[in-house]
Amino acid sequence: MLECLVVVLIVILVVFIWPGSAYFYTEGQTDALLEGLSHTEDRNSDAKNHSFTHDKHDVTTDSVAFICKPSALANYLLKHCRSFSDYSPCVGWPWRASAVLQSAYEACWPYYSAVQFVRDNLQLSDEGLVALDWAVPSHQRRRRTSSHSSSPVLLIVPNSFGRITRNVQKLCETALFHGYLPVVFNRRGHNGTPLTSVKLQQFGDPSDLREAVRYIRYRQPAGRLYAVSESTGAGLLLSYLGECGSSSYVTAAVCLSPVFRCQNWFDKGLWWPLQWGITLYQKFSLCRYRSALGQIIQTEHLFSKSTLRGIEEALFCHNSTIAPPTGSSLSWDAYWEHNEPLRDVDEVAIPVLSICAKDDPIRGDTKSTIPLELFETNPHFFLLLTDRGGHCAFSTISPTTCRDVTPNNCGADKQEINWSHKTMLEFFRASTDFFAVEERSKQLAARRRGLGGVGRGRAFRNRSISTCKRVPACSHNIHAIYNWQRSYTR
Repeated sequence: MLECLVVVLIVILVVFIWPGSAYFYTEGQTDALLEGLSHTEDRNSDAKNHSFTHDKHDVTTDSVAFICKPSALANYLLKHCRSFSDYSPCVGWPWRASAVLQSAYEACWPYYSAVQFVRDNLQLSDEGLVALDWAVPSHQRRRRTSSHSSSPVLLIVPNSFGRITRNVQKLCETALFHGYLPVVFNRRGHNGTPLTSVKLQQFGDPSDLREAVRYIRYRQPAGRLYAVSESTGAGLLLSYLGECGSSSYVTAAVCLSPVFRCQNWFDKGLWWPLQWGITLYQKFSLCRYRSALGQIIQTEHLFSKSTLRGIEEALFCHNSTIAPPTGSSLSWDAYWEHNEPLRDVDEVAIPVLSICAKDDPIRGDTKSTIPLELFETNPHFFLLLTDRGGHCAFSTISPTTCRDVTPNNCGADKQEINWSHKTMLEFFRASTDFFAVEERSKQLAARRRGLGGVGRGRAFRNRSISTCKRVPACSHNIHAIYNWQRSYTR
Protein backbone atom coordinates (compact mmCIF):
# COMPACT_ATOMS: atom_id res chain seq x y z
CA MET A 1 0.00 0.00 0.00
CA LEU A 2 2.76 2.44 0.90
CA GLU A 3 4.65 1.57 -2.26
CA CYS A 4 1.59 2.33 -4.41
CA LEU A 5 1.15 5.66 -2.60
CA VAL A 6 4.77 6.58 -3.30
CA VAL A 7 4.34 5.74 -6.98
CA VAL A 8 1.21 7.91 -7.24
CA LEU A 9 2.90 10.85 -5.50
CA ILE A 10 5.97 10.66 -7.74
CA VAL A 11 3.85 10.53 -10.89
CA ILE A 12 1.79 13.53 -9.74
CA LEU A 13 4.93 15.52 -8.96
CA VAL A 14 6.55 14.72 -12.27
CA VAL A 15 3.44 15.51 -14.33
CA PHE A 16 2.35 18.73 -12.65
CA ILE A 17 5.57 20.25 -11.31
CA TRP A 18 7.95 19.55 -14.17
CA PRO A 19 7.86 22.74 -16.28
CA GLY A 20 6.66 22.59 -19.84
CA SER A 21 9.95 23.86 -21.15
CA ALA A 22 11.79 21.03 -19.44
CA TYR A 23 9.37 18.53 -20.95
CA PHE A 24 10.93 19.11 -24.34
CA TYR A 25 14.39 19.78 -22.94
CA THR A 26 15.73 16.50 -24.24
CA GLU A 27 14.63 17.33 -27.77
CA GLY A 28 16.23 20.70 -28.19
CA GLN A 29 18.58 21.80 -25.43
CA THR A 30 20.56 18.65 -24.70
CA ASP A 31 22.21 18.57 -28.10
CA ALA A 32 23.15 22.23 -27.77
CA LEU A 33 24.74 21.74 -24.36
CA LEU A 34 26.76 18.79 -25.65
CA GLU A 35 27.65 20.33 -28.99
CA GLY A 36 31.26 20.70 -27.93
CA LEU A 37 31.42 17.04 -27.02
CA SER A 38 29.95 16.06 -30.38
CA HIS A 39 32.50 18.17 -32.26
CA THR A 40 35.31 16.62 -30.22
CA GLU A 41 34.06 13.13 -31.02
CA ASP A 42 33.83 13.98 -34.73
CA ARG A 43 37.37 15.34 -34.82
CA ASN A 44 38.80 12.28 -33.09
CA SER A 45 36.57 9.64 -34.67
CA ASP A 46 39.32 8.22 -36.86
CA ALA A 47 41.75 7.77 -33.97
CA LYS A 48 39.72 7.14 -30.86
CA ASN A 49 36.13 6.08 -31.53
CA HIS A 50 33.55 4.91 -33.99
CA SER A 51 30.21 6.71 -34.32
CA PHE A 52 27.04 5.99 -36.21
CA THR A 53 24.21 8.18 -37.43
CA HIS A 54 21.21 6.15 -38.43
CA ASP A 55 18.60 7.98 -40.50
CA LYS A 56 14.90 7.15 -40.48
CA HIS A 57 12.23 8.56 -42.72
CA ASP A 58 9.47 10.65 -41.11
CA VAL A 59 11.30 10.95 -37.80
CA THR A 60 13.94 13.24 -36.40
CA THR A 61 17.42 11.98 -37.23
CA ASP A 62 19.06 10.49 -34.19
CA SER A 63 22.55 9.20 -33.58
CA VAL A 64 24.19 6.43 -31.60
CA ALA A 65 27.87 6.96 -30.88
CA PHE A 66 29.99 3.85 -30.41
CA ILE A 67 33.02 5.01 -28.43
CA CYS A 68 35.94 2.68 -27.82
CA LYS A 69 39.61 2.06 -28.42
CA PRO A 70 40.11 0.64 -31.95
CA SER A 71 40.67 -3.12 -31.80
CA ALA A 72 39.84 -6.33 -33.60
CA LEU A 73 36.96 -6.95 -31.19
CA ALA A 74 35.58 -3.46 -31.78
CA ASN A 75 35.58 -4.02 -35.54
CA TYR A 76 33.86 -7.36 -35.06
CA LEU A 77 31.16 -5.77 -32.91
CA LEU A 78 30.57 -3.05 -35.49
CA LYS A 79 30.08 -5.68 -38.16
CA HIS A 80 27.84 -8.12 -36.29
CA CYS A 81 25.76 -5.97 -33.91
CA ARG A 82 23.15 -4.34 -36.12
CA SER A 83 21.29 -2.79 -33.20
CA PHE A 84 24.26 -0.49 -32.59
CA SER A 85 22.99 1.65 -35.47
CA ASP A 86 19.28 0.80 -35.31
CA TYR A 87 17.73 2.98 -32.63
CA SER A 88 14.69 5.19 -33.27
CA PRO A 89 13.65 6.92 -30.04
CA CYS A 90 10.27 8.51 -29.48
CA VAL A 91 10.27 12.25 -30.28
CA GLY A 92 7.70 15.04 -30.39
CA TRP A 93 4.41 14.93 -28.52
CA PRO A 94 4.22 11.38 -27.09
CA TRP A 95 4.93 11.29 -23.36
CA ARG A 96 7.68 8.75 -23.97
CA ALA A 97 9.69 11.54 -25.61
CA SER A 98 10.30 12.99 -22.14
CA ALA A 99 13.36 11.51 -20.46
CA VAL A 100 11.88 12.10 -16.98
CA LEU A 101 8.47 10.58 -17.72
CA GLN A 102 9.74 7.47 -19.47
CA SER A 103 12.34 6.93 -16.73
CA ALA A 104 9.70 7.28 -13.99
CA TYR A 105 7.40 4.92 -15.89
CA GLU A 106 10.06 2.21 -16.15
CA ALA A 107 11.02 2.59 -12.48
CA CYS A 108 7.61 2.87 -10.85
CA TRP A 109 4.82 1.54 -13.01
CA PRO A 110 3.77 -2.07 -12.22
CA TYR A 111 4.48 -4.75 -14.79
CA TYR A 112 2.57 -8.01 -15.18
CA SER A 113 5.35 -10.37 -16.10
CA ALA A 114 5.04 -13.70 -17.89
CA VAL A 115 7.71 -15.17 -15.60
CA GLN A 116 7.82 -16.13 -11.96
CA PHE A 117 10.78 -16.34 -9.62
CA VAL A 118 12.12 -19.26 -7.62
CA ARG A 119 14.22 -17.98 -4.75
CA ASP A 120 17.40 -19.44 -3.30
CA ASN A 121 18.43 -17.98 0.05
CA LEU A 122 22.21 -18.22 0.09
CA GLN A 123 23.89 -18.21 3.50
CA LEU A 124 27.28 -16.53 3.35
CA SER A 125 30.43 -17.26 5.30
CA ASP A 126 29.52 -14.66 7.98
CA GLU A 127 25.98 -16.14 8.32
CA GLY A 128 24.42 -13.27 6.38
CA LEU A 129 21.87 -13.95 3.65
CA VAL A 130 21.59 -12.88 0.04
CA ALA A 131 18.88 -14.09 -2.32
CA LEU A 132 19.10 -15.38 -5.87
CA ASP A 133 15.80 -15.22 -7.77
CA TRP A 134 15.78 -17.61 -10.73
CA ALA A 135 13.32 -16.58 -13.43
CA VAL A 136 11.23 -19.42 -14.85
CA PRO A 137 8.25 -19.38 -17.25
CA SER A 138 4.87 -18.99 -15.57
CA HIS A 139 3.77 -22.41 -16.85
CA GLN A 140 6.72 -24.05 -15.08
CA ARG A 141 5.46 -24.82 -11.58
CA ARG A 142 8.24 -24.36 -9.05
CA ARG A 143 10.62 -26.61 -10.91
CA ARG A 144 14.35 -26.08 -10.76
CA THR A 145 16.63 -25.94 -13.75
CA SER A 146 18.81 -29.01 -14.11
CA SER A 147 22.39 -28.58 -12.98
CA HIS A 148 23.40 -30.44 -16.14
CA SER A 149 21.94 -27.72 -18.37
CA SER A 150 24.38 -26.07 -20.76
CA SER A 151 22.20 -22.96 -21.18
CA PRO A 152 24.03 -19.69 -20.50
CA VAL A 153 23.28 -17.97 -17.21
CA LEU A 154 22.47 -14.25 -17.11
CA LEU A 155 23.29 -12.70 -13.73
CA ILE A 156 21.23 -9.52 -13.20
CA VAL A 157 22.43 -6.94 -10.67
CA PRO A 158 19.55 -4.49 -10.04
CA ASN A 159 19.83 -0.97 -8.68
CA SER A 160 21.45 -0.43 -5.29
CA PHE A 161 18.11 0.51 -3.67
CA GLY A 162 16.64 -2.96 -4.02
CA ARG A 163 13.67 -2.19 -6.26
CA ILE A 164 12.86 -4.70 -9.00
CA THR A 165 11.76 -2.46 -11.85
CA ARG A 166 9.87 -3.07 -15.09
CA ASN A 167 13.23 -3.05 -16.82
CA VAL A 168 14.50 -6.03 -14.79
CA GLN A 169 11.30 -8.01 -15.28
CA LYS A 170 11.27 -7.40 -19.04
CA LEU A 171 14.95 -8.31 -19.13
CA CYS A 172 14.13 -11.67 -17.53
CA GLU A 173 11.41 -12.32 -20.10
CA THR A 174 13.68 -11.49 -23.02
CA ALA A 175 16.54 -13.58 -21.65
CA LEU A 176 14.29 -16.60 -21.11
CA PHE A 177 12.92 -16.32 -24.63
CA HIS A 178 16.46 -16.38 -26.05
CA GLY A 179 17.58 -19.42 -24.08
CA TYR A 180 19.29 -17.83 -21.06
CA LEU A 181 18.78 -18.72 -17.41
CA PRO A 182 18.18 -15.32 -15.73
CA VAL A 183 18.98 -14.96 -12.05
CA VAL A 184 18.52 -11.74 -10.05
CA PHE A 185 21.00 -10.98 -7.26
CA ASN A 186 19.38 -9.42 -4.17
CA ARG A 187 21.62 -7.82 -1.56
CA ARG A 188 21.20 -8.26 2.18
CA GLY A 189 17.84 -6.89 3.24
CA HIS A 190 16.73 -6.10 -0.32
CA ASN A 191 13.51 -7.24 -1.96
CA GLY A 192 12.34 -9.27 1.03
CA THR A 193 15.67 -10.91 1.76
CA PRO A 194 15.91 -11.60 5.54
CA LEU A 195 18.54 -9.60 7.40
CA THR A 196 20.16 -12.27 9.57
CA SER A 197 23.29 -10.30 10.48
CA VAL A 198 23.78 -6.72 11.62
CA LYS A 199 25.56 -5.88 8.41
CA LEU A 200 24.44 -4.29 5.17
CA GLN A 201 26.37 -4.46 1.93
CA GLN A 202 28.39 -1.37 1.17
CA PHE A 203 27.86 0.28 -2.20
CA GLY A 204 30.88 -1.20 -3.98
CA ASP A 205 31.77 -4.17 -1.78
CA PRO A 206 31.83 -7.24 -4.08
CA SER A 207 32.40 -9.89 -1.40
CA ASP A 208 28.77 -11.06 -1.29
CA LEU A 209 28.50 -11.07 -5.08
CA ARG A 210 31.72 -13.09 -5.30
CA GLU A 211 30.23 -15.84 -3.13
CA ALA A 212 27.00 -15.76 -5.14
CA VAL A 213 28.93 -16.20 -8.40
CA ARG A 214 30.80 -19.18 -6.95
CA TYR A 215 27.47 -20.75 -6.01
CA ILE A 216 26.04 -20.13 -9.49
CA ARG A 217 29.08 -21.77 -11.04
CA TYR A 218 28.67 -24.69 -8.66
CA ARG A 219 25.00 -25.06 -9.59
CA GLN A 220 25.38 -24.50 -13.37
CA PRO A 221 28.94 -25.62 -14.18
CA ALA A 222 28.27 -26.29 -17.87
CA GLY A 223 26.80 -22.91 -18.84
CA ARG A 224 28.65 -19.71 -19.62
CA LEU A 225 28.00 -16.83 -17.25
CA TYR A 226 27.07 -13.36 -18.46
CA ALA A 227 26.25 -10.33 -16.29
CA VAL A 228 24.14 -7.21 -16.67
CA SER A 229 23.59 -4.35 -14.24
CA GLU A 230 20.92 -1.71 -14.00
CA SER A 231 21.48 1.90 -12.94
CA THR A 232 23.50 2.18 -9.70
CA GLY A 233 23.89 -1.61 -9.68
CA ALA A 234 26.77 -1.03 -12.08
CA GLY A 235 28.83 0.10 -9.10
CA LEU A 236 28.72 -3.39 -7.63
CA LEU A 237 29.27 -5.19 -10.94
CA LEU A 238 32.25 -3.04 -11.97
CA SER A 239 33.76 -3.42 -8.49
CA TYR A 240 33.46 -7.20 -8.78
CA LEU A 241 34.97 -7.33 -12.28
CA GLY A 242 37.86 -5.07 -11.25
CA GLU A 243 38.65 -6.92 -8.03
CA CYS A 244 38.43 -10.41 -9.53
CA GLY A 245 40.07 -9.64 -12.88
CA SER A 246 40.47 -12.71 -15.07
CA SER A 247 39.03 -14.92 -12.30
CA SER A 248 35.55 -13.40 -12.44
CA TYR A 249 34.09 -16.41 -14.36
CA VAL A 250 32.07 -13.91 -16.44
CA THR A 251 32.28 -14.08 -20.24
CA ALA A 252 30.96 -10.58 -20.99
CA ALA A 253 29.05 -7.86 -19.14
CA VAL A 254 26.67 -5.00 -19.93
CA CYS A 255 25.84 -1.92 -17.82
CA LEU A 256 22.46 -0.29 -18.56
CA SER A 257 22.44 3.43 -17.70
CA PRO A 258 25.33 3.08 -15.25
CA VAL A 259 26.47 5.66 -12.72
CA PHE A 260 30.27 5.78 -12.93
CA ARG A 261 31.50 8.51 -10.58
CA CYS A 262 29.40 7.57 -7.60
CA GLN A 263 30.86 9.77 -4.87
CA ASN A 264 30.32 12.83 -7.02
CA TRP A 265 26.81 11.57 -7.83
CA PHE A 266 25.90 11.30 -4.14
CA ASP A 267 27.47 14.69 -3.40
CA LYS A 268 25.64 16.59 -6.15
CA GLY A 269 22.28 14.93 -5.56
CA LEU A 270 19.34 14.65 -7.94
CA TRP A 271 16.55 16.94 -9.02
CA TRP A 272 14.54 17.33 -5.78
CA PRO A 273 11.39 15.30 -6.76
CA LEU A 274 13.57 12.37 -7.84
CA GLN A 275 15.76 12.72 -4.76
CA TRP A 276 12.70 12.83 -2.51
CA GLY A 277 11.07 9.79 -4.14
CA ILE A 278 14.15 7.54 -4.03
CA THR A 279 15.03 8.63 -0.47
CA LEU A 280 11.49 7.90 0.72
CA TYR A 281 11.54 4.46 -0.91
CA GLN A 282 14.87 3.64 0.73
CA LYS A 283 13.52 4.67 4.16
CA PHE A 284 10.48 2.42 3.73
CA SER A 285 12.79 -0.48 2.80
CA LEU A 286 14.94 0.06 5.91
CA CYS A 287 11.96 0.45 8.28
CA ARG A 288 11.41 -3.29 8.54
CA TYR A 289 14.95 -3.69 9.95
CA ARG A 290 14.71 -0.79 12.36
CA SER A 291 15.28 -2.91 15.49
CA ALA A 292 18.27 -4.75 14.00
CA LEU A 293 19.88 -1.55 12.75
CA GLY A 294 19.30 0.03 16.14
CA GLN A 295 22.02 -2.21 17.57
CA ILE A 296 24.73 -0.47 15.57
CA ILE A 297 23.47 2.99 14.61
CA GLN A 298 21.08 5.67 15.84
CA THR A 299 17.98 4.97 13.77
CA GLU A 300 16.48 8.37 14.59
CA HIS A 301 19.52 9.97 13.00
CA LEU A 302 19.21 7.66 9.98
CA PHE A 303 15.52 8.29 9.29
CA SER A 304 15.87 12.03 9.74
CA LYS A 305 18.06 12.25 6.63
CA SER A 306 16.49 13.75 3.52
CA THR A 307 19.16 12.97 0.91
CA LEU A 308 20.71 9.84 -0.54
CA ARG A 309 24.12 10.92 0.70
CA GLY A 310 22.76 11.42 4.21
CA ILE A 311 21.35 7.87 4.33
CA GLU A 312 24.49 6.29 2.88
CA GLU A 313 26.69 8.22 5.30
CA ALA A 314 24.50 7.36 8.29
CA LEU A 315 24.59 3.65 7.43
CA PHE A 316 28.30 3.19 6.80
CA CYS A 317 30.31 6.13 8.14
CA HIS A 318 30.09 5.77 11.91
CA ASN A 319 31.67 4.06 14.94
CA SER A 320 30.61 0.43 14.58
CA THR A 321 31.67 -2.91 13.26
CA ILE A 322 29.64 -2.34 10.11
CA ALA A 323 32.26 0.10 8.83
CA PRO A 324 35.99 -0.60 8.97
CA PRO A 325 37.27 -3.80 10.56
CA THR A 326 38.96 -1.86 13.33
CA GLY A 327 35.66 -0.36 14.43
CA SER A 328 36.95 3.21 14.04
CA SER A 329 35.02 5.98 12.35
CA LEU A 330 35.08 5.94 8.56
CA SER A 331 35.10 9.28 6.79
CA TRP A 332 33.06 9.92 3.66
CA ASP A 333 36.15 10.15 1.45
CA ALA A 334 37.70 7.03 2.97
CA TYR A 335 34.44 5.14 2.40
CA TRP A 336 34.60 5.85 -1.33
CA GLU A 337 38.25 4.89 -1.56
CA HIS A 338 37.03 1.33 -0.93
CA ASN A 339 33.72 1.57 -2.83
CA GLU A 340 34.28 3.69 -5.95
CA PRO A 341 33.36 1.40 -8.90
CA LEU A 342 36.32 2.43 -11.09
CA ARG A 343 39.01 1.98 -8.43
CA ASP A 344 40.30 -1.27 -10.00
CA VAL A 345 39.08 -0.70 -13.53
CA ASP A 346 42.49 -1.52 -15.05
CA GLU A 347 42.13 -5.10 -13.79
CA VAL A 348 38.93 -5.82 -15.74
CA ALA A 349 39.69 -8.62 -18.20
CA ILE A 350 36.41 -9.13 -20.10
CA PRO A 351 34.42 -7.05 -22.63
CA VAL A 352 32.10 -4.59 -20.89
CA LEU A 353 29.48 -2.60 -22.83
CA SER A 354 27.87 0.48 -21.27
CA ILE A 355 24.63 1.81 -22.76
CA CYS A 356 23.91 5.44 -21.83
CA ALA A 357 21.70 8.31 -22.95
CA LYS A 358 22.71 11.96 -22.97
CA ASP A 359 19.34 12.98 -21.52
CA ASP A 360 19.55 10.62 -18.52
CA PRO A 361 17.88 12.55 -15.65
CA ILE A 362 19.35 10.27 -12.95
CA ARG A 363 23.01 10.15 -13.98
CA GLY A 364 23.26 13.84 -14.81
CA ASP A 365 25.39 15.87 -17.21
CA THR A 366 27.21 13.72 -19.77
CA LYS A 367 30.50 15.61 -19.75
CA SER A 368 31.08 15.28 -16.02
CA THR A 369 29.53 11.86 -15.36
CA ILE A 370 30.78 9.63 -18.19
CA PRO A 371 34.55 8.93 -18.21
CA LEU A 372 35.07 9.07 -21.97
CA GLU A 373 38.83 8.66 -21.54
CA LEU A 374 38.21 5.20 -20.07
CA PHE A 375 36.49 3.98 -23.23
CA GLU A 376 39.02 5.64 -25.53
CA THR A 377 42.03 4.02 -23.84
CA ASN A 378 40.87 0.70 -22.34
CA PRO A 379 40.27 -2.05 -24.95
CA HIS A 380 37.85 -3.92 -22.66
CA PHE A 381 35.32 -1.08 -22.34
CA PHE A 382 32.80 -0.03 -24.98
CA LEU A 383 30.23 2.76 -24.84
CA LEU A 384 26.97 3.21 -26.76
CA LEU A 385 25.88 6.81 -26.23
CA THR A 386 22.45 7.81 -27.53
CA ASP A 387 20.96 11.29 -27.74
CA ARG A 388 17.68 10.16 -26.12
CA GLY A 389 16.61 7.28 -23.95
CA GLY A 390 16.26 8.48 -20.37
CA HIS A 391 17.36 6.22 -17.52
CA CYS A 392 17.01 2.49 -18.29
CA ALA A 393 14.12 3.30 -20.65
CA PHE A 394 15.22 3.66 -24.31
CA SER A 395 11.64 3.79 -25.62
CA THR A 396 11.37 3.32 -29.39
CA ILE A 397 8.79 4.25 -32.01
CA SER A 398 8.24 0.74 -33.37
CA PRO A 399 9.53 -1.68 -30.75
CA THR A 400 10.71 -5.10 -31.80
CA THR A 401 8.38 -7.82 -30.56
CA CYS A 402 8.73 -11.38 -29.48
CA ARG A 403 6.25 -13.97 -28.35
CA ASP A 404 5.49 -14.51 -24.70
CA VAL A 405 7.40 -17.08 -22.67
CA THR A 406 5.12 -20.10 -22.96
CA PRO A 407 5.60 -23.75 -23.98
CA ASN A 408 6.85 -23.91 -27.57
CA ASN A 409 6.01 -20.18 -27.85
CA CYS A 410 2.67 -20.97 -29.45
CA GLY A 411 -0.51 -18.90 -29.33
CA ALA A 412 0.83 -16.16 -27.08
CA ASP A 413 0.53 -12.41 -27.29
CA LYS A 414 3.48 -10.45 -28.53
CA GLN A 415 5.62 -8.57 -26.03
CA GLU A 416 7.90 -5.60 -26.52
CA ILE A 417 11.68 -6.08 -26.64
CA ASN A 418 13.56 -3.11 -25.28
CA TRP A 419 16.26 -1.81 -27.63
CA SER A 420 18.91 -1.94 -24.90
CA HIS A 421 18.02 -5.59 -24.17
CA LYS A 422 18.30 -6.51 -27.84
CA THR A 423 21.65 -4.73 -28.01
CA MET A 424 22.83 -6.57 -24.91
CA LEU A 425 22.03 -9.99 -26.41
CA GLU A 426 23.77 -9.13 -29.69
CA PHE A 427 26.83 -7.97 -27.76
CA PHE A 428 26.97 -11.22 -25.78
CA ARG A 429 26.65 -13.32 -28.91
CA ALA A 430 29.20 -11.33 -30.91
CA SER A 431 31.77 -11.28 -28.08
CA THR A 432 31.47 -15.03 -27.56
CA ASP A 433 31.73 -15.73 -31.29
CA PHE A 434 34.76 -13.46 -31.63
CA PHE A 435 36.77 -15.26 -28.97
CA ALA A 436 35.70 -18.64 -30.33
CA VAL A 437 37.00 -17.63 -33.77
CA GLU A 438 40.17 -16.24 -32.21
CA GLU A 439 40.77 -19.48 -30.31
CA ARG A 440 40.34 -21.59 -33.45
CA SER A 441 42.69 -19.30 -35.37
CA LYS A 442 45.39 -19.64 -32.71
CA GLN A 443 45.04 -23.40 -32.65
CA LEU A 444 45.24 -23.57 -36.45
CA ALA A 445 48.34 -21.35 -36.47
CA ALA A 446 49.93 -23.54 -33.81
CA ARG A 447 49.34 -26.65 -35.90
CA ARG A 448 50.85 -24.99 -38.94
CA ARG A 449 53.94 -24.10 -36.94
CA GLY A 450 54.16 -27.69 -35.83
CA LEU A 451 53.82 -26.92 -32.13
CA GLY A 452 51.01 -29.38 -31.54
CA GLY A 453 49.28 -29.52 -28.18
CA VAL A 454 51.93 -27.43 -26.43
CA GLY A 455 51.17 -24.45 -28.64
CA ARG A 456 47.47 -24.80 -28.03
CA GLY A 457 48.01 -24.73 -24.29
CA ARG A 458 50.22 -21.65 -24.53
CA ALA A 459 47.67 -19.87 -26.73
CA PHE A 460 44.97 -20.55 -24.18
CA ARG A 461 47.02 -19.26 -21.26
CA ASN A 462 48.00 -16.05 -22.98
CA ARG A 463 44.40 -15.02 -23.55
CA SER A 464 43.01 -12.27 -21.35
CA ILE A 465 39.55 -13.85 -21.49
CA SER A 466 38.26 -17.37 -21.80
CA THR A 467 34.72 -18.15 -22.85
CA CYS A 468 35.10 -21.76 -21.78
CA LYS A 469 36.88 -21.34 -18.48
CA ARG A 470 36.74 -24.35 -16.21
CA VAL A 471 35.71 -24.02 -12.61
CA PRO A 472 38.71 -24.78 -10.39
CA ALA A 473 38.36 -27.40 -7.72
CA CYS A 474 37.11 -25.92 -4.46
CA SER A 475 39.61 -25.90 -1.63
CA HIS A 476 36.79 -26.07 0.90
CA ASN A 477 33.58 -27.97 1.47
CA ILE A 478 31.04 -25.88 -0.42
CA HIS A 479 28.12 -27.44 1.47
CA ALA A 480 29.58 -26.21 4.74
CA ILE A 481 29.42 -22.61 3.50
CA TYR A 482 26.37 -22.43 1.26
CA ASN A 483 23.17 -23.40 3.06
CA TRP A 484 20.39 -22.56 0.60
CA GLN A 485 16.82 -23.52 -0.05
CA ARG A 486 13.93 -22.46 -2.22
CA SER A 487 11.84 -20.23 0.00
CA TYR A 488 8.99 -19.10 -2.23
CA THR A 489 7.84 -18.44 -5.77
CA ARG A 490 6.40 -15.12 -6.77
